[in-house]
Amino acid sequence: MTTRVLASRNVNPLGFGAMNITHGYSEFPTDQEAGRLLNEVLDSGVDHLDTATLYGANRSENLIGQHLHKRRSEYLLASKGGLTLVDGRGKIDGRPQTLRAEVDASLQRLQTDHIDLYYLHRLDPTVPVQESVGALAQSVAEGKIGGIGLSEISASTLRAAHQVHPIAAVQNEYSLATRNPELGILDTCAALGTAFVAFSPLYRGYLSGNMRDPASLPSEDLRHFLPRFKTENYPHNLELVDRLALMAHRLGTTAAALSLAWLLAQGEHVHAIPGTKRSDHLAENLRALDLLLSPEQVAEAGAIINQSTVAGTRYNSHQQKSIDSEEFPAAR
Repeated sequence: MTTRVLASRNVNPLGFGAMNITHGYSEFPTDQEAGRLLNEVLDSGVDHLDTATLYGANRSENLIGQHLHKRRSEYLLASKGGLTLVDGRGKIDGRPQTLRAEVDASLQRLQTDHIDLYYLHRLDPTVPVQESVGALAQSVAEGKIGGIGLSEISASTLRAAHQVHPIAAVQNEYSLATRNPELGILDTCAALGTAFVAFSPLYRGYLSGNMRDPASLPSEDLRHFLPRFKTENYPHNLELVDRLALMAHRLGTTAAALSLAWLLAQGEHVHAIPGTKRSDHLAENLRALDLLLSPEQVAEAGAIINQSTVAGTRYNSHQQKSIDSEEFPAAR
């Protein structure tokens, strides 16, 4: 398997996003089911696990600590702070004292003395990024964390942060459906030697082609609040992913694997962290590692689904307020 560098380690470019098992979606696994899945993730060759204080109000970190602490040497561990649940809503707090306390709390929940990569989950508009990064740099000096990451940030914010301390990784949303990193952050990461970690690389399950009727999802599922899954947009978007699935069938693969292979083809510094609650979907995602696309195939997939063809914005106006990254306007 070809590896890529993340926080000074060579890892599988397909990691595992542990949000899905506790947060944002619906029909979450039990603790026992989650533990079984997390061990299957490591057994499959995935050695990069991504979690956060936010996910499930600490439950995601607790599950990883509970079920994987005896296998701690087998994976790169990434977590995030500066965004927590307060009264059921996300609260951004990038103050230095908050971040230092959250690093300590994450270490306890994860049952480890070292987190390999720790992200500022969202930029706090009331705190200069240099102050937030300075606090995390102190945690690096103390040996509590290895590398510093930033999430959902712009190229200008990355440059400002990088002057305080080298930034090991940027984690922004990126997929065939969400091309915002192509507005500058992807190239800036490459220039600075910063890894780019794509979250939601299958756009909340849409790019798998398996999500046929979002209206059937439980009421608490976040996709009810995302414009691209609304009834006025989703039928059009479903036609696009069905076209992608036809291309995948021609290549002997699936829409999910093709989408992930397309993403990894965008640069040697690019990683992806698809999440899932199912073993079969985990195996399907990993098929992307064996799919080597030609430049013509990369272009073909990219022409089917992109910021100009997909209907609706990725977030609603309220969700967008917490985002620092560059944005395309809605095409439709």
